[in-house]
Amino acid sequence: MADYAADGPADKDGGQGDLSRPVTIAFIAESAGVSVPTVSKVINGKSGVSADTRARVEALVNEYGYRKPTGAGRNNVVELVFRELKHMWAVEIIRGVERVARRHRVGLMVSEFGLHDTAEPTWDDTVSRRPNCVLSVAQLSEAEREQLKAKGIPFVVFDPATELPDDVPFVGATNWSGGRAATRHLTGLGHRRIAMIGGPEDQLYCCARLDGYRSAMQSAGLPVDPELVVHAPLTGEDGCEAARSLLALPERPTAIFTANDLQALGVYQAAREAGLRIPDDLSVVGFDDLPVVAWVDPPLTTVHQPLTEMAAAATEMALTLGRGEEAPQVGLEIATTLTVRGSTAPPRN
Repeated sequence: MADYAADGPADKDGGQGDLSRPVTIAFIAESAGVSVPTVSKVINGKSGVSADTRARVEALVNEYGYRKPTGAGRNNVVELVFRELKHMWAVEIIRGVERVARRHRVGLMVSEFGLHDTAEPTWDDTVSRRPNCVLSVAQLSEAEREQLKAKGIPFVVFDPATELPDDVPFVGATNWSGGRAATRHLTGLGHRRIAMIGGPEDQLYCCARLDGYRSAMQSAGLPVDPELVVHAPLTGEDGCEAARSLLALPERPTAIFTANDLQALGVYQAAREAGLRIPDDLSVVGFDDLPVVAWVDPPLTTVHQPLTEMAAAATEMALTLGRGEEAPQVGLEIATTLTVRGSTAPPRN
């Protein structure tokens, strides 16, 4: 991590040495034989580091003249970081961030970092740009969070996919309530055999949506049939494949709730292949409420996830932290709502 400070590494004889060589947190970590997050913990006075390691790191910090960066010198830019930019909901997020950035007269930079195993040093690029703050749709690893903290760059995680430490600021949605509302809508229509295409089991928001489904089924006095709950990646192709398996069951479901809208569009394809009409033969409910789903035939009933509002709130939080102020709350969940359209109806007798 290119973590620059004002002074260069000192020579072993006590001289200042080559001023062209920056003192970086990565340099301190390499010299101490520890990780960057470990050095960050020492610099920030955090626990979880042995006494010997702490003493070794502190000695090197003093020897090389490393100074913890402050907010001074950051550019008036909020950097919006995606792991991948291929999903349609990215546009809604960018719209929310841009709206707030324009109001505060702050620049916006959008970055795509690739997956965690990417070989490109993308975080070095972010640090060298010195943004005022970072809003990460990408799910930051512990090492990445510590690198940003060590550089004095505040950040907010958007819609976290995994559990975060209590001090990590985030903005999400009421995924459990959304899953419950979608399923209650179907049980209220009279459906009893309701399937769920969940997302990846290691994604926190997908688990919450599935738990909401289970809660609504239990409240309606309906069993959760294990063969009616399948997991698939959050794509149309995988939603279609999952729906094919559900619709091929001897007793097929009369309704399917999906973890996102793209999966729901895949269900549409599988239903067409099976000669089923939506909603006459099969009701479908999605999650996200992407603009495109209002225009499919029939328009999709879905849980509205306020992506633009979430992004705006996350940007406000990030800019507050960027000004050196304390955010009103570390974590914020914005309410989801059910949008009923033409893809759901009572089941046929």
